[in-house]
Amino acid sequence: MSLRLDVVTIFPEYLEPLRHALLGKAIEQGILSVGVHNLRDWAPGVHQAVDDSPYGGGPGMVMKPDVWGPALDEVATLKVEQSLTSAVPHLDNVRHDQKLGLAEESSYAAAEVPSLSEEDSAKPLLIVPTPAGEPFTQQMAQEFSHEEHIVFACGRYEGIDQRVIDDAANRYRVREVSIGDYVLIGGEVAVLVIAESVVRLIPGVLGNRKSHEEDSFSDGLLEGPSYTKPREWRGLEVPDVLLSGNHALVERWRRDQSLIRTAERRPDLLADVDLSVRDQEIIQEVIGEATEENC
Repeated sequence: MSLRLDVVTIFPEYLEPLRHALLGKAIEQGILSVGVHNLRDWAPGVHQAVDDSPYGGGPGMVMKPDVWGPALDEVATLKVEQSLTSAVPHLDNVRHDQKLGLAEESSYAAAEVPSLSEEDSAKPLLIVPTPAGEPFTQQMAQEFSHEEHIVFACGRYEGIDQRVIDDAANRYRVREVSIGDYVLIGGEVAVLVIAESVVRLIPGVLGNRKSHEEDSFSDGLLEGPSYTKPREWRGLEVPDVLLSGNHALVERWRRDQSLIRTAERRPDLLADVDLSVRDQEIIQEVIGEATEENC
């Protein structure tokens, strides 16, 4: 399976990172293809204006529907043939985990993929990054990783005329998505965040499937701390349990650390996690210690 990403923006150079690192490698392997399109190519006139003042008054400018509409029409049907190449050759590189014999065929993490009608399944997915969208999550990334064609519409200024989003539903399955409770200058950075989190979940992009199966949020918890050589650094030592060779003990320690970190930093996540009796004991210890410190 391969994924096609198309991005419509007024700053194509902002999307240069899509050609690098693992995404660039995925392009070389034919797992991923990327098209970045300059919205101004659809803007008429000498100045190629893409925005105008808002109806009803107010600050800022709004991106014009008569520019966005034709752009999305053509990108939806792949009439615009454009694909980025990888920035740096990766094919001759031997992955570290391949050297160690640890590489495995990647598989999808469990995710509920909505069943679609035949009509809807033929439509590409349009993602519009916006602070007003639904919060982007790891589960959403898993869902998007099953898509064949994703188009991103990068807004700027005060956003895109709402009629563009409403009309796009005729050709797309539209999702308005937020990457956090803050406002960016434009949607390009959000596209990079979403694209990287989605592409890394596609089989073959990561050499070892455990790389994403043990990520933060994959099991509802934050990932615990990680360590590597040297064993001692600036007076700080690697926890003895990680050097014990006892795999069951190491896994239990990692689970405990994940629970502790989640309880301390994101206790709201625990409500949706299936917790064993041992898990609950660890969490109660964290809560007890926090209570003592506050007394």
